[in-house]
Amino acid sequence: MSAVEIMTGDGASLAIYRDAPSLDGARTAALGQFQCENAEAGAELIRAAMERLKGEGFGAVLGPMDGNTWGKHRLVVDSDGRPAFLMEPSNPAHYVPAFEASGLGIVSRYVSAVRPASIAPGESAAPAGLRLRAFDAARAEAELTRIHALSLAAFSSNHFYQPISLEDFLASYRPVLGAIDPALVLVADDAAGELAAFLFALPNYAEGKTPKSVILKTYASRVKGAGSMLANEFHARAQARGFSDVIHALMHEANLSALHSDKTGGKVFRRYALWGGRL
Repeated sequence: MSAVEIMTGDGASLAIYRDAPSLDGARTAALGQFQCENAEAGAELIRAAMERLKGEGFGAVLGPMDGNTWGKHRLVVDSDGRPAFLMEPSNPAHYVPAFEASGLGIVSRYVSAVRPASIAPGESAAPAGLRLRAFDAARAEAELTRIHALSLAAFSSNHFYQPISLEDFLASYRPVLGAIDPALVLVADDAAGELAAFLFALPNYAEGKTPKSVILKTYASRVKGAGSMLANEFHARAQARGFSDVIHALMHEANLSALHSDKTGGKVFRRYALWGGRL
């Protein structure tokens, strides 16, 4: 991985990541760690970074993105005003016009939705031969190692996917292990004991010590129907544990997760965007 370069201007700064996911097959850099005092300063610095990268032979940029989609990326572009949930990206409103004025365009859109926990879970048939269980917090790193391997396979077709090392994956999850309720982090093993699916969720402690909402952060499977099985069980457990709302967090608007959320009562309350463009 190449070194990250910090670039500053009058009232703005950003970081250039030269090993970013590709946009339309072009050699692509990501512009992350973005900050600006006003939209004009931000747009000017983004354009300057684009010119520098074009001179280096790059064909495209993405931003804001701290390296890849495993890191912080996207900006809030629309909201109903409710407070940010735990681990949700947030930004000053003027960051959006900074990117809009830079010459880049939106290349991906995302949403977060909320639904009452009281809505009955779906009734899709569970795949045969799978054993559903809670995350084993006493063996957290071993569990996460298996989840990492499944994530690499399950998310490989996602927009701007780039693999992440096991070391970096573990480092990203360690800070939140103390915040999880293992009963709400679900895994499904097949008859051979191999991981077939997982679902990661955690209480929304941004609301305080006794949150009313719980966040479904991500789920994935390699067996048809296993993801729905875990999602149904999770929603039932969320209600049983006294949560009033379930947040379906940070979904690409074209992904099946967003479609399933809409079909099961999810109401979008926040929209996000990622910008990109050819040089």
